[in-house]
Amino acid sequence: MQHSIQNQTLALAGICQALRLLQKVTRTSELSSTDLHHSLNTVANLNPQDPLDVYGGSYAHLKDGYQALVSQLGDNSKKDVELTRYVVSVIALERKLNKTPANLEQLGKKLSRLEQQLQHFSITDESVIGSLADTYVECISSLGTRIQVAGQPELLKQNLVQHKVRALLLAAIRSAVLWRQAGGSRLHFIFKRKAILAEAKAVLQQLSTMH
Repeated sequence: MQHSIQNQTLALAGICQALRLLQKVTRTSELSSTDLHHSLNTVANLNPQDPLDVYGGSYAHLKDGYQALVSQLGDNSKKDVELTRYVVSVIALERKLNKTPANLEQLGKKLSRLEQQLQHFSITDESVIGSLADTYVECISSLGTRIQVAGQPELLKQNLVQHKVRALLLAAIRSAVLWRQAGGSRLHFIFKRKAILAEAKAVLQQLSTMH
């Protein structure tokens, strides 16, 4: 894959998109089923033609993710510290996963089973979300680094909310794989911040002219 700012920003927007949805589900439990569908579907798209293909071929599916990037990397003082913590944790977890062949192999098997499930159910079906959550627990949580998720305590106790949280963390990990494949590294947040910010703004500008 090409190591371009465009691809790196796309992957970061994908991570932010999934984590923004996670924040919504842990605070209000309300999610647009379309947004959830696009985010979870990235996990099922293992052989994309190009990076944008992972997100259904449209930047519009990542609008919230790009907006989050602009507010996190821009000069405004109101940064979302929780979102930053999630992003850093997800990228670190994916690096760990990439160095653990047994977990990677297990993840591959689980995702090929997911393909079979999707022949009968939508990716937003509760049974599929449950499977994605199990995949996250078995292949990624088992690496030993748990991401502490914040939110409304009464919501965090609900099974379906817990499943959605884990499924969305799996989607964030999928985008973190893309980030690594596109040549992304922690140093990029320091040295390429302005370039990433400019790319995110350009995509949002492009989206605003489409409506």
